[in-house]
Amino acid sequence: MYASREDIGYDFGDDSKVGSKPIKPNPNIDGGWAWMIVLSSFLVHILIMGSQMALGILNMEWLEEFNQSRGLTAWVSSLSMGITLIVGPFIGLFISMCGCRTTTIIGGILNALGWILSAYASNVHYLFLTFGVTAGIGSGMVYLPAVVMVGQYFQKRRALAQGLSTTGTGFGAFLMTALLKYLCTEFGWRNAMFIQGAISLNLCVCGALMRPLSPKDLCEKYVVRSDSEENRAKALSHSTETIKSNGVLGEEPEKKEEATNEEVLGSVQHVEIGGKSGGGRSMYGLRLLKTVSQLTVSVRKGFALWYSSYFGAASLFTNRVFVAFIIWALFAYSSFVIPFIHLPEIVKQYNLSRQNNVFPLTSIIAIVHIFGKVILGIISDLPCISTWNVFLMANFTLVTCILTLPLMQTYVGLAVVCALIGFSSGYFSLMPVVTEDLVGTKHLANAYGIIICANGISALFGPPFAGWIYDITQKYDFSFYIAGLLYMVGIIFLLIQPCIQKKQPREKPTEEAQI
Repeated sequence: MYASREDIGYDFGDDSKVGSKPIKPNPNIDGGWAWMIVLSSFLVHILIMGSQMALGILNMEWLEEFNQSRGLTAWVSSLSMGITLIVGPFIGLFISMCGCRTTTIIGGILNALGWILSAYASNVHYLFLTFGVTAGIGSGMVYLPAVVMVGQYFQKRRALAQGLSTTGTGFGAFLMTALLKYLCTEFGWRNAMFIQGAISLNLCVCGALMRPLSPKDLCEKYVVRSDSEENRAKALSHSTETIKSNGVLGEEPEKKEEATNEEVLGSVQHVEIGGKSGGGRSMYGLRLLKTVSQLTVSVRKGFALWYSSYFGAASLFTNRVFVAFIIWALFAYSSFVIPFIHLPEIVKQYNLSRQNNVFPLTSIIAIVHIFGKVILGIISDLPCISTWNVFLMANFTLVTCILTLPLMQTYVGLAVVCALIGFSSGYFSLMPVVTEDLVGTKHLANAYGIIICANGISALFGPPFAGWIYDITQKYDFSFYIAGLLYMVGIIFLLIQPCIQKKQPREKPTEEAQI
């Protein structure tokens, strides 16, 4: 369908400063400490996404404890899952200012606090605030950096690395379900949430493992990418050169600002050296002023990068393919979540509970989902295979399964469709790779934050919408049909935009762009 995954991408000037001198690759790129980053991200997916997939255990306990309606109680889990993804763009701001390591550690503390405070809940509305909002925001502050760091440390094997790290979701679904079921049986749901909060503090350890790459290391990664893709990359965007020139023009104020900040810090250091005879209080005040100045500089630079990604000359929204990617994300995730929520009820309606108790259909999805992520990641990393094409084929398979599932009324038929859903949904591991190909590593945090925000909206409203359709029609068939058709609309947007980009004439590169 398309020659290569680079054919869909914008360059946002990431490689504009690459020189012609060969630079020795950093051993931590695609190896060394990079695999520790994969391990850290794997554990994050177990503790965050795995726990959310196991919230059905706690949902049953909350129904018995508070005697509220199923719809109201289910919003606790929906809020936690939705907010984890919806806060993505704002977490991108934290990453720009503080870095992935600090953001993850703060998020781990916030997530643990949400679990612990929820153990003292007196009603469902209390859980909305403590578990839905507090733990949800903390989860979002951990999840996004875990994905971004893998993208920064890998170039040649990005899809495989993302696939391995995101398999933690499937493993976590099994581990956390068994753990929460055991803890609730032995100690009650309140103590179970308290213990789970203590376990969640291990997210801070995962954050400590996220050692940031130096600017020199990132530059070396860009050189490797430029050298390996020099003969293949043919940008579809007719405005690539314009974006590059905007980036060059935008660098001058930034350089001036940096020079001004350095002058301020230098003057503080000069006064500090010259005022050593002034006593301890003045020295302490000068050090405090220096710290505040450095913090101010970091915040201003981080906010400037975050703001320019959304509203600046090189805004992410000037990339039409990326905008189509956002529209796709608004419809896609609900098609994966809806079967997890409503399959048990469908099995009950078809009188298949006995077979489902032996081997639940949701477990089939989770198990095959693990293999799907790894296998699709390996296939995408092959030199002759386009990640974009693999991504589209997996989406076509998934939407076909969603539309076909209501037609299956036997356990074997449902099991086959669920297995295909689990395998094709392995494309989730390719989403960070496709996003990075679209916008570049520099904008990955903000761009992927937008994508998971759209996924969060889909996860928040998808299952309740399916339940509302069931209340009207007394069938789940139309819920899957409507979700599948909306999903197909998103896929069509992904197909149309690259074709439009190809038809647009390319401008002649300027001397500045060639340099």
